[in-house]
Amino acid sequence: MKNILTTLLLSTALFSSVYTKQDRIKDMQVMAEAMTTIETGFFYNNNDIVQNGALSLSDAIRRIKPPLEVKEEKDPMARYMNNKVVFSNKIVKTIDKKAKIIIERFAVGDVQAATQAYTKIMKQCMRCHHEIRQW
Repeated sequence: MKNILTTLLLSTALFSSVYTKQDRIKDMQVMAEAMTTIETGFFYNNNDIVQNGALSLSDAIRRIKPPLEVKEEKDPMARYMNNKVVFSNKIVKTIDKKAKIIIERFAVGDVQAATQAYTKIMKQCMRCHHEIRQW
């Protein structure tokens, strides 16, 4: 009985951790809203709004994962050529780091550095959409 319960819990955990296309769409929408919030905070010179947007962006970007079919690609040459997992992980780290810079620099009044970090985040977004989504 104990083994059956353990097996059920493990299988539930494995199936619930699958990152679906719907999850990714939702996270992309959250990130778009977060970028808009950060921009609004810049326009109103409001640190709280900027921080809320940057924290929301940072939280959403950490959830982003490559599509399941890319992660489970069996052919090693296809995985190597696509390189989408490594590519997206690198972008996630960069955006997360730049979101922290926005929070730190805007809080001390360095608006120029904060807006430069925002621009670099936007560049990473476009880079990902160009490479992975073929825009």
